[in-house]
Amino acid sequence: MRIGIVCYPTFGGSGVIATELGKQLAQNGHQVHFMTYTQPIRLDFFNENLFYHEVNISDYPLFQYPPYESALASKMVDVVRYEKLDILHVHYAIPHATSAFLAKEILKTHGIKIPVVTTLHGTDITVVGRDRTYKPMVTFSINKSDGVTAVSDSLKQETLSTFEITNEIEVIPNFVDMARFHKQEKDHFKKIICPSGEKLLVHVSNFRKVKRIGDIIKTFGKIKDKVPSKLLLIGDGPERVKMEEMCRDLGLCDDIRFIGKLDAIEEVLSVADLFFMPSEKESFGLAALEAMACQVPIITSNAGGIPEVNIQGVTGFMSEIGDIDDMAKNALFVLADENLDTFKANALAKAKEFDIKNVVPQYEAYYQKIIDKVAAADL
Repeated sequence: MRIGIVCYPTFGGSGVIATELGKQLAQNGHQVHFMTYTQPIRLDFFNENLFYHEVNISDYPLFQYPPYESALASKMVDVVRYEKLDILHVHYAIPHATSAFLAKEILKTHGIKIPVVTTLHGTDITVVGRDRTYKPMVTFSINKSDGVTAVSDSLKQETLSTFEITNEIEVIPNFVDMARFHKQEKDHFKKIICPSGEKLLVHVSNFRKVKRIGDIIKTFGKIKDKVPSKLLLIGDGPERVKMEEMCRDLGLCDDIRFIGKLDAIEEVLSVADLFFMPSEKESFGLAALEAMACQVPIITSNAGGIPEVNIQGVTGFMSEIGDIDDMAKNALFVLADENLDTFKANALAKAKEFDIKNVVPQYEAYYQKIIDKVAAADL
């Protein structure tokens, strides 16, 4: 198949999943064309079946804000026509599904009918979609897609309860590349961070309020008094400065390190003992899954789709949102020497269920189903 993929080219989960999906599809022999405003972060290797098309936005004085949606639609039209694509797969409802609908209508004037699959990832539904400004457009774009997928059953149910959806939604879960995310021998790295054999706790995110990083810092304060530990906070975003100030106020700066955005996250996860994800909203929990693939048990909230990944008392523990005392208690239980190895093994076993090699065939089958559906509608 010739597949067009549209996504946000960032460290966020939707961009990561879209890029990793495209890379695996290319390895499976499909021709994959990425369309976005800059090269995706993880589009980091050459493959004869991978192509990147930059969306350029002309700067006209008339426009107060650059019309990205229009430029993206035009790029889709151009790539579909000249690369003879079989299907478009857009990740995140706004603005990608909206632009895809516009592109589809334009292509009809050229005698081309291109199927469009929209994948819902989370905040496009749980945050942006609830905004009265965007809700009608999100609803319209989902219903006008030829196929719709969601990354968790929780997100599917929330979409159906929030919007007037007439389209079917298929759940195809997020995945992890087990060839990349696996435990590596990086003991020398851990000795730098934990020179006295401390336990290493890790969090990875885009540092937004919804991630509740303050809960991690407060929980860590309760843990380190009983188990010598260090905390690595990986990522960057609007909450970072505030979180650094919290560390100073609580006197934890010597044991917490902010290391910013990091491409080789798997190297850190390989030496971690515990991963935190206390999010207020989380459609799936991709970062936690990547940690589990590296044999790291997880302490999370019970929000959104996380219970579909974290099995209570098996791969880690879930707590009510904001329950710092419960998270600390659970973390101490997992970190106990007599328990830690069992939780690590369980985390790996669960992660294997979401191996990219198991999930990508579901997308391939779904693409063919939608292509056949659109073709049959023309008969």
